[in-house]
Amino acid sequence: MSRWQTRRGVAALFLAFALIFVTAAAVQTAAAATYRQGSSGEAVITIQTKLKRWGYYDGSVDGVYGSQTVAAVKLFQEKNNLTADGVCGPATLRALGMVSEADSSASGQTGSGDLALLAKVISAEARGEPYNGQVAVGAVILNRVAHPSFPNTIAGVVYEPGAFSCMDDGQIDQPVADSAYQAAQDALNGVDPTGGAIYYFNPDTATSAWIWSRPLLTVIGSHRFCS
Repeated sequence: MSRWQTRRGVAALFLAFALIFVTAAAVQTAAAATYRQGSSGEAVITIQTKLKRWGYYDGSVDGVYGSQTVAAVKLFQEKNNLTADGVCGPATLRALGMVSEADSSASGQTGSGDLALLAKVISAEARGEPYNGQVAVGAVILNRVAHPSFPNTIAGVVYEPGAFSCMDDGQIDQPVADSAYQAAQDALNGVDPTGGAIYYFNPDTATSAWIWSRPLLTVIGSHRFCS
């Protein structure tokens, strides 16, 4: 083998190792997706939107992770038993209902636990409802998570005794409609057609006088959404 061929082989080997290193670095960066003071962009807008909708943040939704966003994140973290450092790392992003790139790579799909559970309840409670009504049911669950009178996790809200009829009549175990997954993702992303409702009911089947006493916010499909 000539000296030129040897040098060419070494160069090719070096390039291959360099590509492996760059690829590994990119994966590591994605897995460590974290937002803190000084960050900016669409993810920060989503963080601010969620915190504002849930009452933690009263600043501008401008996509800039400033001191007000840090303070709001700390409040959210305290409420959800997370390390209150004002940094949105993987644990805080999961609590916010935001799926990190690392989560997507590991599971092969968007969100495993919260998204799947939310979709199951939406499908069971709003089967046959218009799409906006399906998102609305998901929004009610998330509004309860943010409300001091309810558990502060999606699972806690869903499994609270007597909270949802589908947990008692077995509908929760029925196949999940495809639209329910998208509705769940929209709700997790901050879409709320109800305007902040924490209750809903079907007026054709409701027998509780108390639920009828709740202030009406909107009607979507066959459900009344109330505060």
